[in-house]
Amino acid sequence: MGPRMITTTTEGAPMSTKNSAARAALAACLLCLAAFPAFASNTLKGVTHSAAASGRVDITFEFAEPIGAVNAFTTDDPPRIAIDFPETANGLAERRLAVGEGAASAVSVVEAGGRTRAVVDLVRTAGYTTRSEGNRLILTLEAGASADTARGLASADPAKRIDGGLRVAAVDFRRAENGAGRVILRFNEEGAQASLRRDGDRLVVDVENARIPAEHQKRLDVSDFATPVTRLEPAARDGGTQLVVDTEGLFETSAYQTGNEYILEVTPKAVTSAVGQAGSGTQAARYTGKPVTFNFQDVPVRTILQLIAEESGLNVVAADTVTGNLTLRLMNVPWDQALDVVLRAKSLDKRRDGNVVWVAPQVEIAAFEAAREQARINLESKSALVNEIIPINYANAEEIATLLTEGSKSAGGGGSGAEEKGFLSSRGSVSFDTRSNTLLVADNAQKVQAIRELVTVLDRPVDQVLIEARIVIAQESFARDVGARFGVSGPESDVITSGSVESNRNYLNQVRQNQQLQARYLAELADFEAGLTETRPTRPILTAPAFTDVLNTSFASGTQSAMAFTILGNNLDLDIELQALQEEGRGEVVANPRVITANQREAVIKQGDEIGYVTFTGTGAQQTATVQFKEALLELKVTPTITQDNRVFLALGVKKDEVAGFIDVPGGGRVPQITKREVNTSVLINNGQTVVVGGIYEFERQEDLSKVPFLGDVPGLGNFFRSRLRENEKAELLIFVTPRILQVAGARR
Repeated sequence: MGPRMITTTTEGAPMSTKNSAARAALAACLLCLAAFPAFASNTLKGVTHSAAASGRVDITFEFAEPIGAVNAFTTDDPPRIAIDFPETANGLAERRLAVGEGAASAVSVVEAGGRTRAVVDLVRTAGYTTRSEGNRLILTLEAGASADTARGLASADPAKRIDGGLRVAAVDFRRAENGAGRVILRFNEEGAQASLRRDGDRLVVDVENARIPAEHQKRLDVSDFATPVTRLEPAARDGGTQLVVDTEGLFETSAYQTGNEYILEVTPKAVTSAVGQAGSGTQAARYTGKPVTFNFQDVPVRTILQLIAEESGLNVVAADTVTGNLTLRLMNVPWDQALDVVLRAKSLDKRRDGNVVWVAPQVEIAAFEAAREQARINLESKSALVNEIIPINYANAEEIATLLTEGSKSAGGGGSGAEEKGFLSSRGSVSFDTRSNTLLVADNAQKVQAIRELVTVLDRPVDQVLIEARIVIAQESFARDVGARFGVSGPESDVITSGSVESNRNYLNQVRQNQQLQARYLAELADFEAGLTETRPTRPILTAPAFTDVLNTSFASGTQSAMAFTILGNNLDLDIELQALQEEGRGEVVANPRVITANQREAVIKQGDEIGYVTFTGTGAQQTATVQFKEALLELKVTPTITQDNRVFLALGVKKDEVAGFIDVPGGGRVPQITKREVNTSVLINNGQTVVVGGIYEFERQEDLSKVPFLGDVPGLGNFFRSRLRENEKAELLIFVTPRILQVAGARR
């Protein structure tokens, strides 16, 4: 029986026809259309589609003028709906329009003989209705359940009825690695019919044929998971289940159903875009395909793979073991992401070779690759060994041989003979000749070639580094001594001085000498007045003994730090001394060691003296003299490492010692006292940059006050009875380091 012609609105699917008859009838119709003369009074301008919450799909055909009666018929294998528009021209730019909603797969439009035919490809048999609204013809496809599901809904078995055992077993939420929120509705058995729709910032999942127990009707706050999903509200609606998902921000959704689980993923757009731009190799970075929209209920997996192949332009080869159905709702997601979702839902995997993609169960692909690897290992184990001599120019042959064989690492692969010793196969060996710095390799040809390429990379000259250090020791000192002293001379009982007790005793002795000098001077003066011809001697200035030591010390050092004068009287002499001393000193010691070394090689440079000294052991005649030495060195020890960004990491040690003096040892001998300055550190420096790697700052301040009790505290007058000394000393140690990379031709950076 040929295809049944339908000219009125229909409910449900027409009767099936034989495959050969359907194809013959369809071909005959196309030939008949081609035979009629071309005449068209109307034009098909556009085809659009929209999905309803119940799984229905409306396909709208828009014409230039109102459309009259149409002819429609269906075929079951493959499932299709064909509609003829008489006296109508095809004004569409594309011949085929992908739908991917409900039971509809695609719509194909062709014009011949003055007529236009639209063929709707179905993923399964489904009922339909048509209605005209002005210049539009609307074809409504029912949800179209599979035969098993339809029988289950109509069966008297309580487990298969809507009000029977199908119910929500759990409502779960998880956070995916890319920041997406994953909502999981788990049922007690398969057969749930779920649909997804968006209502503002909310996503609504309706499950009409599954009840939700009271214990699962609880609001879940998931805002702490840092996903676009903030809250879940499962509830019972009209004998079924409704799940409201509150969201925030920009996001994309994808939903699929596998077995007894319905999974909804809400992915933030910002995370997907950022990861994709970074190119980090994550899932989001791999998804660059054209966006597609799929909305299927219980569709064969092979049919979905065929639709993805049409959208991507790839050749998809599905293994015979790829079976099963899948409920899928994906809204505006890349086709490669849709492919991954389908494969993950059915435990499948893919391998791509050029423009061909092979899809098979994960276990099957793993077994295939394991068998191929085992075949490769078996082939290598039977191949002939090749002996190769590889000369080494810059590296050390022994170190490279150790690198090639270190660890006896296992390559897996399963089975004997699969173990590889480092970079060698199980039968390979490597030795070295120290005298000629040569490697001797014995292995199969493939391994020998790989080792030769590896040695070419490793055997390169390394760059060198010039390290220059500067050690600066700056010293500064300042001292100031200001004060006044005076003394009064007369009879011994009337002596007053600002000196100490001991100086007063010395002063009294000096007074006696002054009195003797004064008596002699008076005698000479009397002789002169009597008319003697001798020249009058000059009377010496009498210096208070309290000032004698200070004056001698000051003049001996070559400085004018004190000024003294004496006022003479008949019975009383007044001696006054003013003190003012200021000393300043600055010193700087600079050492500049420098050394060149290869990358990651330690270098040491030192200069200095070994100071010998004698120590004695034992007592009396048993004393033994021993000569020992101490080092006072300027030393630079450094290990540089050149980084990939042309900087230098230094493990640095700088030392500068000096002899400060000698210490006398009881029993004889002297031991040198060493002043040590040292820094050990690690630092990362730019090429040619100078940095301070260490520094020590010392500051010493001292103030002394000497005065006569009571008199030194008298305002104004007390300045003649006190002396003030202030000393400041500063010392600073700075260590500068400058590395410079000396690039060697042929060195790999």
